[in-house]
Amino acid sequence: MATAMHEVKQLVDHLPDDSGIEDVYYHLYVLDKIRKGQQDIKEGKHHSTEEVREHLKQWLNP
Repeated sequence: MATAMHEVKQLVDHLPDDSGIEDVYYHLYVLDKIRKGQQDIKEGKHHSTEEVREHLKQWLNP
């Protein structure tokens, strides 16, 4: 597994040269959300597509 520092270095290396600090912040934010989502899946903290559809039906058709 890559370290956080390694992932950040790869991210910066792949951004265009004219990227601003806001671009870096945004990509770091997305990377963080992906990592947290992957960890949630490993821990079983997720819902199946069918479960989500059922919740949406309840919300949209009270």
